[in-house]
Amino acid sequence: MSQLAIIGGTGLTALDGLTIDEKRTVTTPYGMPSSELLFGNFHGKSVVFLPRHGRGHTVAPHKINYRANISALHQVGVEKIIAVAAVGGIQVDLPPGALAVPDQIIDYTYGREQSFYSDNFSPDKHIDFTYPYDEALRQALLKAAIALNITVHDGGTYGATQGPRLETAAEITRMAQDGCAMVGMTGMPEAYLARELNISYASCALMVNWAAGLSDKLITMAEIEQTLAGGMKQVKQVLARLIQMQ
Repeated sequence: MSQLAIIGGTGLTALDGLTIDEKRTVTTPYGMPSSELLFGNFHGKSVVFLPRHGRGHTVAPHKINYRANISALHQVGVEKIIAVAAVGGIQVDLPPGALAVPDQIIDYTYGREQSFYSDNFSPDKHIDFTYPYDEALRQALLKAAIALNITVHDGGTYGATQGPRLETAAEITRMAQDGCAMVGMTGMPEAYLARELNISYASCALMVNWAAGLSDKLITMAEIEQTLAGGMKQVKQVLARLIQMQ
């Protein structure tokens, strides 16, 4: 059985039913990851958990050491990663509360360290990224949701923005024209770094608000937290089923 890791985002700093067997601090050539790695057991299945923003959500999206996070997971033998993301819905059929398993990414970030090979580059390091998410792992997420009768959107392009600010209405209009279905701040370079290390990677995205300009209301943390409270219950159910299926 391949070692599975869950990278938790906003609203997911723990996994119900996960018995923690070990908390391990892992050092990497790229610095320290966001948090110690939590090694646990879920109904007889082994899983590693890493809160992307650190314990207590103290690391901003543009300050996350993505290389250290992915390197640390690779060091402990992780071969599959499910990345949980709280995102804004752009596509009309992705309202707050909807779940999606994206199949494409557009990267709008800047200044983030994008590669493990930045300082040791050679032509063979141009790694194919045509399909950024592992299809087998995407299908496993979809099957887990379907088995629970949880509605999930298959596919969609994740637009990765810099953060930590939310986007302007004009930026969202541009992203919609580019074909983005949802917008988040952590999808890149996380997905590509996993690809560089041959780790299968897929994302479970929860829409927590309409993206900027798509609602007549201001985006507030109160609104986001309300959606998170209900939506993350379904995310945790899907993750639990997925772990059991591994």
